Amino acid sequence: MSVFNQGTDIARNIKVIEWLKTELIGTVSALFKAMLKNSEEAIEDALASMVVTIYVLARRLGINFSQLDVRVESKVRNGIKEKHEIEDWYGDLTALLKYLSDQKR
Repeated sequence: MSVFNQGTDIARNIKVIEWLKTELIGTVSALFKAMLKNSEEAIEDALASMVVTIYVLARRLGINFSQLDVRVESKVRNGIKEKHEIEDWYGDLTALLKYLSDQKR
């Protein structure tokens, strides 16, 4: 690959990262609007868009999908271990860890 092509590829990657950052902000906004409208379909759509954007952003930043999955699971386990309030009150982290474990099978 020529130096020019490498520079173009780096510039394009930076542009895509900036675009993904704005997409993430946009989907957070869409989520808040959907929550105000109490639209389950719009909430699911916004949350799904956020997850997809985060995975693609991670990849553009040099983190592969499985690395991100491992880090997410580690965060969930730490939240359970440290008795995070959401875990203490609702058991959401335990439910998420079970879901993640079931997905591996």
